[in-house]
Amino acid sequence: MIPKVHPSFKLNGRSLDHEGLMIVAYSYVKEGDAWEKEVGDFLLNWLDDFEVLTVNTSGSTGQPKSLKINKQFFLNSAAITANYFDLIPGKQVLCCLPLQYIAGKMMFIRAIQHGWHLDCVEPTSQPLKKAEKRYDFTAMTPFQLSQSLDNIHKSRVTLLGGSPVTATLVGQLQGKHSRVYQSYGMTETCSHVAIRQLYPHYEACYTAVGKTTFSLSKDQTLVIDAPQVSPDLLTTNDLVLLHNEQKFELLGRLDDVINSGGVKLHPSKIEDKLSSQISNRFFIGSLPDNDLGEQVVLIVESESSFDIDFKGLDKFEVPRAIYFLPTLVETNTGKIQKKKSIEQALLHAS
Repeated sequence: MIPKVHPSFKLNGRSLDHEGLMIVAYSYVKEGDAWEKEVGDFLLNWLDDFEVLTVNTSGSTGQPKSLKINKQFFLNSAAITANYFDLIPGKQVLCCLPLQYIAGKMMFIRAIQHGWHLDCVEPTSQPLKKAEKRYDFTAMTPFQLSQSLDNIHKSRVTLLGGSPVTATLVGQLQGKHSRVYQSYGMTETCSHVAIRQLYPHYEACYTAVGKTTFSLSKDQTLVIDAPQVSPDLLTTNDLVLLHNEQKFELLGRLDDVINSGGVKLHPSKIEDKLSSQISNRFFIGSLPDNDLGEQVVLIVESESSFDIDFKGLDKFEVPRAIYFLPTLVETNTGKIQKKKSIEQALLHAS
């Protein structure tokens, strides 16, 4: 299967057909910087005549792995996004995510299929800083958004993914001229299967996109039925409050739940409460405890210690220990690896 290139498609201001894109891809692979080589490798694989595309998971919730996914599922996912945001041919969009993983790949696939005018830039913490136009659509990580608040008006619609969004960051969007959404999805579903708006209207619930529906497993984790982007039912480790088959609230991950003295605690909820108190990156984790079973601990990215106010936390939520670590352990996509970070924090403290 050789995917078609929409006649309106442009890359960095140049109109390109299939042959033109292949020439650009070869040029990137041969002469480009590291991030451009990733772009070139992706384009060569996407535009070949194989039925499947190999993609890599990020490894944030386990060992990274490679998946072979039918190209038609990617095209279906791209169409769902274009329809949801009403992005017709000629729209100005920005790709500022690495092409090694699914989010960056999907930006290219959407643009190629739907005739968008795509600017592709090196993935940095402030991708909009040098932008000289206003984009109709940009996908980025919450960290990139946090570093781009002074320039977020250059993106009419901003879609976030890859990591949780704090209440503090949502609050910092007040008065900013961009519609901001958060996506829910994974590599296995070719990007998002649900979206919620964060600003200017805040939605607690994710809503299914396309023909996706949701149900619960016996462990109360989310089960995804997304026939347009996956041939199988997908059972996740995400604990949710399911409102109906199309809406859910995300509570946290099953393997993140802390059982402290018989009280089950969701780290994401504690992190939300602390986000206004701690400007550094941090997360809530746990360590074994002889009396409680598990004790809540706080890991903060910092070269030195500082006082933290736990006012607003329930008594069981208050961390029994705080560890300061100069650099949190990350995946290649910038997601925090909690278990490895806790191990490093304990070594650093000893």
